[in-house]
Amino acid sequence: MDLHTIDSVSMPRTRADLADLCATDGLMAGGTWLMSEPQLHLRRIVDLSGMNWPDLTMTDAGLDIAATCSISSLVTATYPADWVATTVFRQAAQALLASFKIWQNATVGGNICLGFPAGAMISMASALDAELLIWRADGTDLRCSTTDFVTGIAHTILRPCDVLRSIRLPATALRQPTILRKTAMSPLGRSGAVVIGRAAPAGIVVSVTAATDVPYVIATDSTEPTQVLEQVYAAIPTDAYYSDPHGEAGWRRQVTGVLTRAVVVELSEPRMNA
Repeated sequence: MDLHTIDSVSMPRTRADLADLCATDGLMAGGTWLMSEPQLHLRRIVDLSGMNWPDLTMTDAGLDIAATCSISSLVTATYPADWVATTVFRQAAQALLASFKIWQNATVGGNICLGFPAGAMISMASALDAELLIWRADGTDLRCSTTDFVTGIAHTILRPCDVLRSIRLPATALRQPTILRKTAMSPLGRSGAVVIGRAAPAGIVVSVTAATDVPYVIATDSTEPTQVLEQVYAAIPTDAYYSDPHGEAGWRRQVTGVLTRAVVVELSEPRMNA
């Protein structure tokens, strides 16, 4: 889409080049959403690709994902064999219902910054204990969880001129078996509920997104389906489930329970814990 209000495009190379950001600047990584609809409040595009952040940095501590890393790069990279949770990267990307062409350009950070309930990278980051690094406009850094980052439907803690720099996934979470299950009102519809389960030492960690206005992560102390489901339902307020054309609140709550039970049962199978 042509953005008729844009007067200029800049390509910063260093953090210092971001010092003049203002409220009428649009930060662009892949641009798949930015270019999808009119952005009448913007006057300049700031192309973050010039920062040349490494897409993926693997260390003993875990995985650092640049905000500008494409979804395709995240999905197709080769990871250590014991990072079994990386299988959820492709599962999350497929939940976007986007073609491989979109995967080539859409970025992990861009998807998270939109703050949408059905944001697939929000689902992935929530489930794997991600720590987000934000460059504040005043020159300070802020690190936070995904659940603290997303504050409502299409709302985040980002202030004008803040920049999401990276997403860090700890190796401990990456080594734990993880399963994603989702449902939608129609085969090609937007996700109505996404549940990701992770087999942690103390019990199943359950991430619920798409069904609720913000992400919920519940670290349960059980691997028994009924007990896990009870803890998940107790942790999510009934009014956190929302209604829109892609699903009614009561239906979202019900299918969240169905998906949670299915995830727990599968994670509890002997082959998952072998």
